[in-house]
Amino acid sequence: MPSDEHRTIDFFTEDALPVPSMAPAEAELIAAEHLGITARAQELGSQQDANFLLHADDGTPTAVLKIANPAFGTVEIEAQDAAADLIASACPELRIATVLRRPDGSPRRTTVDTGNGPAIARLLRHLPGGTLSGPRHLSAGTVADMGTIAAKVSTALRDFRHPGLDRVLQWDPQHADRVVAKLAGHIEEPDRRAAVRTATAEAWAHVRKLADRLPLQAVHLDLTDDNLIRRPDSRPPVPDGIIDFGDVTMSWAVGELAVSLSSMLHHDGVEPHHVLPAVRAFHAVRPLSPEEAEAVWPLVVLRGAVLVASGRQQAAVDEDNVYAKTALDREWRIFEQAALLPLPVMIRLVMDAAGTADVSARTARAGAPVRPLLRDLAAEDITLLDLSTDADSMDHGAWTDAGAEARLAASALADGAAAVATRYARARLTGIPALSAVSTATVPTGIDLWLGRDAVLQAPAAGKVLAAAPGHVELTYGAQTLSLSFPHAVQPVVATGATVRAGEDIAHLGSGAPVHVALRDADGPEAPRLVRPEYAAGWLALTADPAPLLGLPADSGRTRERDLLDRRDAAFATVQEHYYADPPRIERGWRHHLLSTDGRSYLDIVNNVTPLGHAHPRVEQAVSRQLRRLNTNSRFHYASVVEFTERLAALLPDPLDTVFLVNSGSEAVDLGLRLAIGASGRHDVVALSEAYHGWTYASDAVSTSLQDNPNALATRPSWVHTVDSPNSYRGRHRGPDAVRYAPEAVAVIDELAAAGRPAGAFIGETFYGNAGGVALPDGYLAEVYAAVRRHGGLAVADEVQVGYGRLGHWFWGFEQQRVVPDIVCVAKAMGNGHPLGAVITSKAVADRYRDQGYFFSSTGGSPVSSVVGLTVLDTLRDEDLQGNAVRVGGRLKSRLEALADRHGIIGAVHGSGLYLGLELVRDRAGLEPATEETAELCDRMLDLGVIVQPTGDHLNILKIKPPLCIDATAVDFFADMIDLALTQLGHSR
Repeated sequence: MPSDEHRTIDFFTEDALPVPSMAPAEAELIAAEHLGITARAQELGSQQDANFLLHADDGTPTAVLKIANPAFGTVEIEAQDAAADLIASACPELRIATVLRRPDGSPRRTTVDTGNGPAIARLLRHLPGGTLSGPRHLSAGTVADMGTIAAKVSTALRDFRHPGLDRVLQWDPQHADRVVAKLAGHIEEPDRRAAVRTATAEAWAHVRKLADRLPLQAVHLDLTDDNLIRRPDSRPPVPDGIIDFGDVTMSWAVGELAVSLSSMLHHDGVEPHHVLPAVRAFHAVRPLSPEEAEAVWPLVVLRGAVLVASGRQQAAVDEDNVYAKTALDREWRIFEQAALLPLPVMIRLVMDAAGTADVSARTARAGAPVRPLLRDLAAEDITLLDLSTDADSMDHGAWTDAGAEARLAASALADGAAAVATRYARARLTGIPALSAVSTATVPTGIDLWLGRDAVLQAPAAGKVLAAAPGHVELTYGAQTLSLSFPHAVQPVVATGATVRAGEDIAHLGSGAPVHVALRDADGPEAPRLVRPEYAAGWLALTADPAPLLGLPADSGRTRERDLLDRRDAAFATVQEHYYADPPRIERGWRHHLLSTDGRSYLDIVNNVTPLGHAHPRVEQAVSRQLRRLNTNSRFHYASVVEFTERLAALLPDPLDTVFLVNSGSEAVDLGLRLAIGASGRHDVVALSEAYHGWTYASDAVSTSLQDNPNALATRPSWVHTVDSPNSYRGRHRGPDAVRYAPEAVAVIDELAAAGRPAGAFIGETFYGNAGGVALPDGYLAEVYAAVRRHGGLAVADEVQVGYGRLGHWFWGFEQQRVVPDIVCVAKAMGNGHPLGAVITSKAVADRYRDQGYFFSSTGGSPVSSVVGLTVLDTLRDEDLQGNAVRVGGRLKSRLEALADRHGIIGAVHGSGLYLGLELVRDRAGLEPATEETAELCDRMLDLGVIVQPTGDHLNILKIKPPLCIDATAVDFFADMIDLALTQLGHSR
């Protein structure tokens, strides 16, 4: 029997481990009399120890008093403190709750009496910031940070040795099967108890096969959301601190990661696939062996099972332990999520994330058949039915038709195909909802067939019939199981248990019969016909392409999106950034929806480039028709450029009657400035702060947005003069005081003239789009336009973002200000995605351009561009899209304003029609921008099926400018998802 000093715990010799009985007043006395600190004690929750946060008289936290469970011996506590010191030394970037020491270097530690026996009490460093505990959704970045910390700890402890590590803990995964066997009886619900026992048995059987190849080392073994401390004021939460070394022991190294992963699973909106960034992050710092990667998820399941059984037991034996009782629901949630998918699927998914999965042989495993599955049916007689984003058959929104697959198959059969077959592993668009907060099962694990004539299913090789029933047959195919499903009315001609030869009849099918063919590992789970894309890597690793059984080539495997991004970065200048760190691959659009190659439909909230909606048939048909006839430059004489410029000029008030056509908003602004400077003979330009106008030399020179260029104000050329952003919400003058912006801008214009440098132009957005859809103060442009004109300059209106009916009540933004500019620049909406821009001015101003030379744009005003422009105008009118902006935009703005009552982070809802901005702030009084929170919200919204992005100098405003065809159902979905995401991210009142 070891002395008390060297005693270590053996959980299986203990009846229970209740928290030491200790009141706050007793804790204060221990701290004062034994540990040299006078403080007020605040009780903290714990599973098995007693913890108190000690506060100074002014309320400042000074230390944590930890009273260990009496079952833990001195040598164990010494090991914990030594491990903490080691990690603190090895990882100075991490904050560690090390033991506090006296001036002589000895730990502030003592032994005290408790109601459960003598226990060791000590003072630990307090880490401010708070834990990651609670239901708040964990962003991918936070998840990855947790994985990185686990890897750093694992690396630091790799060579740590101490007698206090020789202990038998209930949390050690090496003993998980015994713990569950001992404690599962405390789970009162029979169904839950059975689920825990079944999952434990399966996971333990898998781990046991790998155990001898899993490295052992010292582990913290409790790097959970409860024990990782967030950096103070980090938004979103960034963990950088570690507490609670009570579970330090010698165990499987990979358990460090598994424990951390399990703690993520109870958070709002977190599914198993959401923890994979932690796997990748861990592997990047401390590489996993193939065996360790294979063991990760079984250990996660075992951790969940132990948590449920232990939690129930602790709540039963320690009735006053509020911490243990409140944890019961989240512990069940952890187990439920850990066991959500078949274990082999999650094992392969984790191995794929770590890069240790061997997927190269997946398609080869099917093998060539001795006989084709369909007798007397040649591969060339089979028509392949493509249902992916690449398929022409998905044009014109065909994917929204619930009966699209059957209709397309019937059409192919009617055209003479002997059979129609779908493709394995290629995500299908058919049947997906247009709006959904979660992804849909789109990735096929087999092939669907439709027969155009009577056919015989025959055994492709010798095998055994595993099951035979009306409409279904399963038989062995090498090391795999071949599953065949057909109409229930068809009785197979083989029986369960029979042995079949290659070419032997299995079932006789009539013309038109559908057949589903799937191959899976013989010892693997039966796969659903379609699986969600996030889990496809796991499912597909357990299946094989049955195409070779039909004489068709096997699927060559999916292109990894990361590989495509790497190729983009290698060839496409990276300054041309993409949305999102890990973006979906978008290859199709329809109306206000964008579709990824994974078969996910996203609501498009950012695309003011396509006001009519994506892939509008009228535009497509007009472009196709014109391309079949002519596309050249505008120096040739043709009707469409005349008709389009007449229509465009007719939309503007007098004297704006002359049109230049270009290809983009940047070109339009550049040309507009050249026209103003040329006509006025003055080279100085006045521009607004917080504005973006383009990327050409002149349009960039007047762009002052700090978001687009952090040095924008300091790097303007000398001919550009900025005036304050007339932002009535967060600018220098707010609310009613915003009337002061115009006189101040006028004063700048007058001062320039007085200094002998009168402005040749004033340029500004007529409705502050780049600032998030903030309306200019009433009368602002009238005063500023009058001032610049008084000194011989011209007023240039940038309508690139807000024009063309987007504001709803006004076709042009300048109409809201009741002014008429001298020059109007427009683009984006003009071409519905086709590169098209325009500058409209008076004939007098246009004619002055000849003083600078001639103007020519090769494709500006080409026949195709002109036809597109006409078609967009026709469709805007015919579909009343400006009216839709009024109706649907008003509905959306009301919904968003109502959300402000529920979420304090919403500071304001700006804008008009379908150009809105949702501004997020950390406090409504000081208006501190919620920049990081906005970025996190955008990422969460993507996960919920919505594409939305930030704007403004502080990137704290959601820019809401969807296609003008968006409907009430879609904007309600958007508002609902904003509500859900803000709630999950902890921003509810």
